[in-house]
Amino acid sequence: MELPLAVASVAYLAGYAVRVLARDHLPRLGVDLCVGVVLGAWAIFIADYAVRLRLSGQRPLRFVRTHLVDTVVLLLPLLRPVRMVAIYDRVQRRRGQPHLSLYARVMVYSGLSVSLLGFTAALTVYHHEVDAPGATIVTFGDSVWWACATLATVGYGDVTPVTPIGRVVAVGLMACGLALLGAVTGSFSSWLIQAFTREDEKPGNGEGPRGDPPGAS
Repeated sequence: MELPLAVASVAYLAGYAVRVLARDHLPRLGVDLCVGVVLGAWAIFIADYAVRLRLSGQRPLRFVRTHLVDTVVLLLPLLRPVRMVAIYDRVQRRRGQPHLSLYARVMVYSGLSVSLLGFTAALTVYHHEVDAPGATIVTFGDSVWWACATLATVGYGDVTPVTPIGRVVAVGLMACGLALLGAVTGSFSSWLIQAFTREDEKPGNGEGPRGDPPGAS
């Protein structure tokens, strides 16, 4: 189901983005089409969750506890990029010689997840802030700038959300951004440490045949 779910995720994001960014220019038919795409993709997520719940043989509450991220993503489909953190967890459990391709995949996936998470957060905040009284985020560009500053934990404060939903999104973006950016830096640091450790342990790196320094008798 990974490929159908990926397609459904792209369709969900595209439908939501078109509805938010072109809301003043879309005809009624276009709005209905976007809503239909969003709801259809959400229905696929719900069906996948229900099938996995059924096949697991677990009670619903236990399944929810053991699949908490999947449950949150089901309720808030725009958070699907957060699932990339699970890849980082699997890499951290590996032992033995580091594989650059594996660590590179984690860094690429996490970087893409940060980009998608920032884009979806910018869409959501713009959708709820643009018409709010006293809002400082009045264009999508403002929203993207705010999302980038929040993900980078810079927080300039020149533009900030004023609505309750916007502030909830800000809190989630801070937490998720730290986790995903940590996955990138952690994977790269782990690979470097393991690579240098392996290099130092190779025979002939400044030691004699018995482990003595060169020239020692």
